[in-house]
Amino acid sequence: MVENQNNNQNQPKRKSGNKIIATAAIVGVVGGLVGGGVSYYAMDQMNNGQANNAAQTSISSSSSKVSEKSAKNGGTMTAAYNDVKGAVVSVINLKRQSASSGADSLYSSLFGDDSDSSSSKSGKLETYSEGSGVVYMKSNGKGYIVTNNHVISGSDAVQVLLANGKTVNAKVVGKDSTTDLAVLSIDAKYVTQTVQFGDSKHLEAGQTVIAVGSPLGSEYASTVTQGIISAPARTISTSSGNQQTVIQTDAAINPGNSGGALVNSAGQVIGINSMKLAQSSDGTSVEGMGFAIPSNEVVTIVNELVKKGKITRPQLGVRVIALQGIPEGYRSRLKIKSNLKSGIYIASVNKSGSAANAGIKSGDVITKVDGKKVDDVASLHSILYSHKVGDTVNVTVNRNGKDVDMKVKLEGN
Repeated sequence: MVENQNNNQNQPKRKSGNKIIATAAIVGVVGGLVGGGVSYYAMDQMNNGQANNAAQTSISSSSSKVSEKSAKNGGTMTAAYNDVKGAVVSVINLKRQSASSGADSLYSSLFGDDSDSSSSKSGKLETYSEGSGVVYMKSNGKGYIVTNNHVISGSDAVQVLLANGKTVNAKVVGKDSTTDLAVLSIDAKYVTQTVQFGDSKHLEAGQTVIAVGSPLGSEYASTVTQGIISAPARTISTSSGNQQTVIQTDAAINPGNSGGALVNSAGQVIGINSMKLAQSSDGTSVEGMGFAIPSNEVVTIVNELVKKGKITRPQLGVRVIALQGIPEGYRSRLKIKSNLKSGIYIASVNKSGSAANAGIKSGDVITKVDGKKVDDVASLHSILYSHKVGDTVNVTVNRNGKDVDMKVKLEGN
């Protein structure tokens, strides 16, 4: 199960007493481990005779002191964190709490809320959920922040808690549910630092990264976790049903981290943290599997959102399924006649759409676009999104065991 990582504040509030108890428990466990380690070392030295009197003297000393030798502060990842810490913010999703009567509530539950009603406009704004965001640009009197679409989805207003602790109002510039990205703007006078985006094409498995954000909300703003890139380009199916190519990392990503920065050792943002795998399909709990939207895709999307407020995507005008994701038992149900193991199966064709006009039919399997092999929906999107609406692409389909080449003029969504 892939979960988006915004922190829903509708959940019961944590009590401070519980936090103190939890902290004490952790300290107690750590203390036990350290003490046990020292005791074990002392016993080991005794069993080995008097070979190391200095070591025994040190252990049996009745007082302790801090060693004058210590690790240097300001390591590689500390410097990387300093390059972004002033630009990572908490994003607060505010919703109006209507003071409607019980009858009104029943009506709303049956027929939906009336967005024009006076109660929905005059209700008190309250925090609904919290996530993270990254200030990436300062231009024309505005500061621009990238976050996840699901962080601000359904909001009546949005606020941003800056790194200096100041809360300011933000405006939604544009959002895109397909990539789960959104852009906010604030007054430029509040911007003290912006980030630099790195090239996500050059990432390698094993690279050290840090995730910066607000796990569990603004109470833990600017939290840093460290890990590695587990896979630089992993294709996953999101909860919305889309296939997306993401960066996989084992850096801890928790509720509230959504929209935060995944940063390389050079202090560059190479991804926007978006989700984590909470459990496998059979219910097995999973740890250390977080995902971030690659920076190269982020840059493309945010530039378009600032320019137009929305994303217009070129498409073929078909509904598709990746063959490699269809179990053998379902092929007959879907009436898939092709024996191919990979490719994009066309489930249906929009009437009067570009694909239909080009001669593409339901049951065809797309194997190549512009001569490039297509194995899954992500690879198909990658090729199509490199074009503009109105461009013509060469599509190779397998029909009844034979390859057929067609030219399709891309339409808009």
